[in-house]
Amino acid sequence: MGGQTSGETMGYDILARVGAGVNSKNLHAERVDGYNPLAVADAIERKKKILLAGEGPVLLDTITYRISGHSPSDASSYRTKEEIAAWQKVDCIKEYEEYLKKNNILVSNQVEDFKSEVKQKITKALKLVSSLEISPRIEGDFIEKVMFSNQYKDKMEDRISEVLIPKKENSRLLSINRKSRFGLNEKGKSLPKVKVFSYRDAIFEAMLYRFYEDPTMVAYGEENRDWGGAFGVYRGLTEALPYHRLFNTSISEGAIVGSGVGYALSGGRAVIELMYCDFMGRAGDELFNQVPKWQSMSAGELTMPLVVRVSVGNKYGAQHSQDWSALVANIPGLKVMFPATPYDAKGMLNLALRGTDPVIFFESQKLYDIGEYFVSKGVPKDYYEVPEGESVIRREGKDITIITIGATLYPVIEAANELEKKYNISTEVIDLRFINPLNYNPLVESAKKTGKVLIVSDACERASFSHTVASNIGQFVFDYLDAPIAVIGSRNWITPAAEIETLFFPQKEWIIDAIHERLYPLTGYQITTDQSITEQIRRNKFGV
Repeated sequence: MGGQTSGETMGYDILARVGAGVNSKNLHAERVDGYNPLAVADAIERKKKILLAGEGPVLLDTITYRISGHSPSDASSYRTKEEIAAWQKVDCIKEYEEYLKKNNILVSNQVEDFKSEVKQKITKALKLVSSLEISPRIEGDFIEKVMFSNQYKDKMEDRISEVLIPKKENSRLLSINRKSRFGLNEKGKSLPKVKVFSYRDAIFEAMLYRFYEDPTMVAYGEENRDWGGAFGVYRGLTEALPYHRLFNTSISEGAIVGSGVGYALSGGRAVIELMYCDFMGRAGDELFNQVPKWQSMSAGELTMPLVVRVSVGNKYGAQHSQDWSALVANIPGLKVMFPATPYDAKGMLNLALRGTDPVIFFESQKLYDIGEYFVSKGVPKDYYEVPEGESVIRREGKDITIITIGATLYPVIEAANELEKKYNISTEVIDLRFINPLNYNPLVESAKKTGKVLIVSDACERASFSHTVASNIGQFVFDYLDAPIAVIGSRNWITPAAEIETLFFPQKEWIIDAIHERLYPLTGYQITTDQSITEQIRRNKFGV
């Protein structure tokens, strides 16, 4: 609005020159007079041939001028009246009209007929869109109805999937089939990791299945192909898929997510990976404005079969170990999943990969090696799905409800065992699994039964999604509660180095202490007079 695409707003004088710094073909860059329709058509025809020959990308620097301001609030103070007048003299509509007349392609009365026809079309269109009888405003809940397509398709196109080998010959699949699908032996002891079907194996199986089912499905991100993905999830896919279905990208999260949006809108299914949750910020506009909104903005005409795999880190310090689940939970139009077990990882990814809505699929790096400890029959080899939006009770109890999000399921189970053994406190543990959509009814019923609720996640406590869950439950169970709903999260710090991260992420001891101090009033946490409440909140190890 307040400047031109030159000078201080751009780091170049001629855009076409940028191509020289991108690839050896200079991006086939050229400048073209955008006021000359024939020149533009000719340039487009030549660039199209290059693209169809697979020799792109191309850069076309098309020079035009915007006579009017950017918006009604644009006073065009950054340019002179003389400049605008000079461009008006070479107005492309007038110039092209004269060119056609000069070459005996048009005569004056035809021009007037054209102008009259255009005015009539524009006037008619304006009447149609401005009439509340012809074009009534949408009903109040229409946007909600079209925000998600809620469709499920095994394949986006009816054709054979391009693969390199039969699925049954996949070496990793053969190796996985020799592993135990359950993490415990007959005596209830944990099996060695190398012998157990793991969380990363579960994701691999779901991906492999859909690749062979849906010919449009592609997967890409940083180090996705030859290395097998940052955490080894994709090992075994390289030998199964041609390069155009599984490939590496440059380190540009905005480009990764943005291209996934385009591919999904064009009718394909894309699985894109962001190596760390922290890097979501590099694709902020794409994740928060493009991915979630196009289905609604198209009035439900478009679908967005896009799955964004996001690893939630630890061990790698401040810029690689954050849980930003609350961030996407706040964005309407996104489905958000966070499995904590191999059974759920496979079943929930199967669900996401058959849907036509955008899904943010969180995976904790703490869990990639873990086996299945909750479903006694183990992770099925065959296809299955986890019901959308449904949490699961991992342990039944009657005295207290603990709700977990992601990897905190495991320290909570440890705490529940100790509470039972040492304090005779019967704990109901609920694994949330889904962030959006989420069925709150089972959570409310459990809270009514126990009268005490604690919610635990690895996200920093302040403004975490746990507080949203606490608020929503609290509205319906206030009269049933013996104490306020408590929340535990990571400390409200930047994530420290791996050597001291036990001071940062929720531990079993935090959970037990929180229950004694905050949910059982007789032994409750006492606010003393020698410290302000604010200071005690700041120092409290629970972050609250």
